[in-house]
Amino acid sequence: MLGGGLVGLAILFFILALVFALLGARGVAGMSMSVAKWLVIIFIILAIISLLL
Repeated sequence: MLGGGLVGLAILFFILALVFALLGARGVAGMSMSVAKWLVIIFIILAIISLLL
């Protein structure tokens, strides 16, 4: 997969959101972008926690 882990999934969902937005499926694009956003947020939180511990 792209990059592996949460970052790879976030990139995958971002690319899916772009493709569906270009195809006109706004609902699916918005949902994919929302999932990508949450994956990035979770990754950042986990990265900060791992740096502190």
